[in-house]
Amino acid sequence: MSLKDKTLFITGASRGIGLAIALRAARDGANVVVAAKTETPHPKLPGTIHSAAAEIEAAGGKALPLMVDVREEESVADAMAKTVERFGGLDIVVNNASAINLSPVEKLDMKRLDLMHQVNARGTYLVSKHAIPLLKASAAAGRNPHILALSPPLDMNVRWFAGSTGYSMAKFGMSMVVLGLSGELKGTVGVNALWPRTTIATSAIRNLLGGDNLMAMSRSPEIIADAAHAIFVKPSSFTGHFLIDDTFLAGEGVTDFDRYRMDPTKALAPDFFVPESIAPPAGATYGPLTG
Repeated sequence: MSLKDKTLFITGASRGIGLAIALRAARDGANVVVAAKTETPHPKLPGTIHSAAAEIEAAGGKALPLMVDVREEESVADAMAKTVERFGGLDIVVNNASAINLSPVEKLDMKRLDLMHQVNARGTYLVSKHAIPLLKASAAAGRNPHILALSPPLDMNVRWFAGSTGYSMAKFGMSMVVLGLSGELKGTVGVNALWPRTTIATSAIRNLLGGDNLMAMSRSPEIIADAAHAIFVKPSSFTGHFLIDDTFLAGEGVTDFDRYRMDPTKALAPDFFVPESIAPPAGATYGPLTG
């Protein structure tokens, strides 16, 4: 099944995981709304909504670059209206935009805490809320609508909170939106969450978390893009799942995970929030994780 002529609204699509998902859909001939804040080049971050749109069109898709602040309801509502005006409707929403700060409670100022909650949990809620009528119309037209959040399984374990309570609250908030909407929209829209087992080579990893060394120990964003594509081509009755990228892809027949490694000579670094109960795929070419 292809995403040809499907319309995707992807937050944070100017770079990283969001852009990788967009490019994978573009290769099918999809329409992609690049909903992000970076309109002019940033000194430390690659890409803008316009450069992403150019890449999407070069890959075979159609693009609509929109400067969108997921914290602002008017911005989101206006973007949805422009999506319909340009492409006639909406079929898939990807809640990818996220803010991160791993400071402990004592050192995390409230301004940064508020930013994470506004972008992560509230932004996911807001974008999904305004998309729902359009996705219901997609369902009525038999176009197989989906909502996907880049957020972790709901594992209420102290290890995921201690030391980074603010970020964990905001990130699990995204997953709570998935949990609720999967029930509210069951039978109409597929609503799922996807999370990486390892760190993914993005600007956040390079600039905030571990520099070039952690980048080398990461997988490329293409693993998330391939997993997202595999979700979107499933029927919308596939819903309410909290998926780990490699385990899900293994179930879809993928066995070679080395192709996603940034440096095959380096051990892979585990990401946060992956429960031990979700084991790596058996029999896959899978490097050792460092703890």
